[in-house]
Amino acid sequence: MVELVLLGSGSKGNSTLLRSPRTAVLIDAGFSARQLAVRLEQVGQDPARLDGVVLTHDHADHVYGLKVFSRRFPTPVYANSRTLGALGSVVDEAPELVPFRTGGGFEVGDIRFQAFPVPHDAADPVGFRVEAEGVRIGYATDLGQVTPAVAEALTGCEVVVLESNHDPGMLETGPYPRIIKDRIASEVGHLDNGTAAESLAILAGLGAVRIVLAHLSQVNNRPALARRAARSALDRDGHTGVPVTVASQFVPGPPVRF
Repeated sequence: MVELVLLGSGSKGNSTLLRSPRTAVLIDAGFSARQLAVRLEQVGQDPARLDGVVLTHDHADHVYGLKVFSRRFPTPVYANSRTLGALGSVVDEAPELVPFRTGGGFEVGDIRFQAFPVPHDAADPVGFRVEAEGVRIGYATDLGQVTPAVAEALTGCEVVVLESNHDPGMLETGPYPRIIKDRIASEVGHLDNGTAAESLAILAGLGAVRIVLAHLSQVNNRPALARRAARSALDRDGHTGVPVTVASQFVPGPPVRF
């Protein structure tokens, strides 16, 4: 069995647990070390028994707790070279740094990762196509558009975790300064609900049977809006049986098991 649990996802922190029968991996470490340990224990995972921490990019909401967590629970850290360079002393406590190449593959235990580039304003941000026990998982939490490379990487994945960051109307009328609004809405910012929904409808026709909406903005989105947009696009295209889960910022989500 393969189990995927979003420990929390949003603008204030992101981390996901991925488990196979023999391997446990943390994707990103965007909460405090204490919160990471608490949330791991809540879902039955001993934080001292992880096989690796795999990073998507260097932004604080994905690496906030990494330094202290690595000190308390020594675990190898996997990231591409530019991300490791951007992190500097944040990764000093890691017992081992394992660089991977964007566009290339690597393994943590019996879980295989393929790192693909995503358009986001970080050093060298990636998403992952993951394979374990015959299950394929697509994971892309920070991106301003679904490029052909992203679409290709997610095609055929049974489980798709995709960001549905903001509602365009809420973003436009919200409290952020114009420069931040423009950054979020840009091609290297974050996906809006409608763009995410249309991409998910296509992916459901190409093999996706479980969908998790991630990285919702607390200021510029609401779970009901994101879910409604995805549900509408899926139902319109005949994918009424594909369930949609919205990840929470505050508590671990229900496990996706295959």
